[in-house]
Amino acid sequence: MNGSVSSRPVCLTIGGSDSCGGAGIQADLRVFDALGVHGCSAITALTAQNPLAVTHIEPVSLAQLDAEIHAVFDYYDVAVVKTGMLVDAEHIALISALLDQLHRGGLVIDPVLVSSTGRPLLDSGAIGTLIDALIPLATLISPNFDEADALLGKRSDHSSTTVMEMADRLNCAVLLTGGHHEGEQLTDRLCDDDGVLYEFKHARQVWNRDHCHGTGCRLASAISANLAHGKSLPRAVEIAVTYIQH
Repeated sequence: MNGSVSSRPVCLTIGGSDSCGGAGIQADLRVFDALGVHGCSAITALTAQNPLAVTHIEPVSLAQLDAEIHAVFDYYDVAVVKTGMLVDAEHIALISALLDQLHRGGLVIDPVLVSSTGRPLLDSGAIGTLIDALIPLATLISPNFDEADALLGKRSDHSSTTVMEMADRLNCAVLLTGGHHEGEQLTDRLCDDDGVLYEFKHARQVWNRDHCHGTGCRLASAISANLAHGKSLPRAVEIAVTYIQH
């Protein structure tokens, strides 16, 4: 491997392309650049969307995705991989196999299941593959409330107990994001892989639809960038939460 073309650490985002640029690969790359890392990408699907609707999804072929990931790892020393929209079980299985073979750094999984406008972005039958194949490789997963319930297979109260149960069951650190909670004070809860709980409280922001679009993508990519800079997981999350709020 030849390393980065600059002194910046390298992050790879694997996910969907957002045609309006508010989420997905485009949002991740902007965050990577803003936080001082060199961003690479492997696209799982092309989407036609805006903050109001996802109107079309075109998955890339497995051969194309395989070639994209190999091309990045053939040249770069990737510090952290971040995943977003993964389409289906076949794409997840390929990504899991390649990362297990090629990657020795951090892995941040944003378990994207449904768009903010309600369009499914992962086949329901692929959740088991996500849990069995990809999450065992993860440094962190960052579900919102709905995603947490889907991964647990039940409705939960989204409390400290929920995030600690997820971390124990999935055997990796979990950041349960609080943006779907009602009220003026929101809490993001992190349970690290040692079972230690951290809480990051912040006021609810008065955001419009454009601001809200892709917040989960940007938070996960900010955490990835901070990890690539050598921050501890709790500190990487703390800095990322503050970055998104600002």
